[in-house]
Amino acid sequence: MSINKRYIGAAIIAPFILFIFLGGVYLKYFTIAISIAGLYEFYKTAKISKIRTFDVVGYALLIIFYITNNNFEALSYMIIVSTFLMLCLPVLKPELNYIDVAVTMLGFIYVGVFFSCIYLVNTFKGGQYLVWLIFLGSWGCDTGAYYIGRLFSKLGTTHKLNEKVSPKKTIEGSLGGLIICSLLCGIFGIIIINKFNFTDIATYHYFIIGALCGVFSQFGDLVASSVKRHSNIKDYSNLIPGHGGILDRFDSSLYSAVVVFIYIKFLMML
Repeated sequence: MSINKRYIGAAIIAPFILFIFLGGVYLKYFTIAISIAGLYEFYKTAKISKIRTFDVVGYALLIIFYITNNNFEALSYMIIVSTFLMLCLPVLKPELNYIDVAVTMLGFIYVGVFFSCIYLVNTFKGGQYLVWLIFLGSWGCDTGAYYIGRLFSKLGTTHKLNEKVSPKKTIEGSLGGLIICSLLCGIFGIIIINKFNFTDIATYHYFIIGALCGVFSQFGDLVASSVKRHSNIKDYSNLIPGHGGILDRFDSSLYSAVVVFIYIKFLMML
């Protein structure tokens, strides 16, 4: 991978950060845009494995979900009704099957719903700051795992994490990324969020959120890798030079977004 491509890719990613700063409706529309792009990549990857996804249904569900203001009660009905109807299609067209239906719904949930958690965290009290926990919890973990893994690799004391799914990842890097992620989120909570009284969340929760993101953001990375490995591709797309596609760049953020949303919404009851 050339350094020039990575710089170009970083330049493309940089404006994304602006939408996180702006928050509100700007972040909402940005999330819709990357959700549509990510869903396209997911369905395209599924087709490589000879799965006939119902793309129009997936996109329609995504748009309706945002029109209903990301209402999870409405989401449950959407999933039930759309699955109910799509399962009728294999009866009308024998070349289709239930796997096509399942992967269509999986794409909508994995990409559309998971991505929506970024915007939903932003809607909480102090959400314009809490949303940064998602990216500290994913990109921070990725960076920490990379450099700590390299350090232990030079010392010759590394152990493979899951060689079949991601050959380069090590247990040492994974643990290092988790620790750094917890520290980053904890320090951010102390210095930025609690110092200026943006929320009344106890400090220790930020360290816990960071640790959980450190675990699950790595699962997000490995999940994306396992999907690509099944279809025998390296990247979901070449949209971002040096980084691949939307799902390549935001794979760990998808899982961090869900972790932060669930922790704050259901455990903190904000």
